[in-house]
Formats: sequence, C-alpha cells, structure tokens
Amino acid sequence: MTDFLATYYPWIKALHVISVIAWMAGLFYLPRLFVYHVEQVEKGSPTDAMFQVMERRLLKGIINPASVASWGFGLALVFTPGIVDWNAVWPWTKAASVVAMTVFHVWLARRRKDFVADSNTVTGRQYRLMNEVPTLLMVVIVASVIVKF
Repeated sequence: MTDFLATYYPWIKALHVISVIAWMAGLFYLPRLFVYHVEQVEKGSPTDAMFQVMERRLLKGIINPASVASWGFGLALVFTPGIVDWNAVWPWTKAASVVAMTVFHVWLARRRKDFVADSNTVTGRQYRLMNEVPTLLMVVIVASVIVKF
C-alpha cells in the first residue's frame, strides 16, 4: 500500500488540493447565504423555500462530498512514507485546524436544519462573524503546511 501511495503521491496531493478548494468555497458561501436568509427572507415565503433548497444543495452536493474527499486524500498523504515529520509542530497545528474546520462544517449543517425547522435564532451579524472562522483556520492550515513552523 505504501508503494501505491508513494507512486501516486502527486495525484493524491492534487486531488486533495482540489477537494479542499471545493470544501472551502462552500464553507465561505453557506454562512453568507444564511446572512441573506435571516435578514431578507420572510419565513414561509417562496423565497424561504428557495433559500432552503439552495442551502441544502450546497451542503449535500458540494460541501459534504468535498469534506469527505479532503479527509480521504489528506489521510492518504499522511500515510505516505516520508511526507510528515510528526516531531515537528506544523502537522499538529494543521490537524487541529482541520478538526476545527470540520466542527464548523457540522455547526453549519445544524444551522441549516434550524432554518428547515423554522427555529433559527442566529442573527445576520452573528453569521457574518462566523463567516470569518474558515478564513482564520485556512490561514493557520496554509501557514502550517507551507512554512512548516
């Protein structure tokens, strides 16, 4: 198996980067949709139903599959011999940030269910603030991998 991982390392890395880009795009966009949904849409209106469809499709069609692919390809990279020095700090900061990104993803999925149940209590301002979370985590992840501190 390790021969396979080493042989296909460039492809696995490319697919990991592609998956992460898709995952991040969704994590940037969904909270923004929530801002507009909570601030501009009347509950029970046709626009409310349209936003719920958009949010569900974004989560189920892009964010969830991209997250699974990111994790899968990322773990393949981790298990490729000679790629990760576990004595360094960077793999641990990256791992912690990826776990935090996944927790944020789950939080967004729960907020989508709140809209479906007509029980959202988060304000547009709060969603705007939460929209910064993936950016901050992305900075830590990219710095960890590129700078390898």
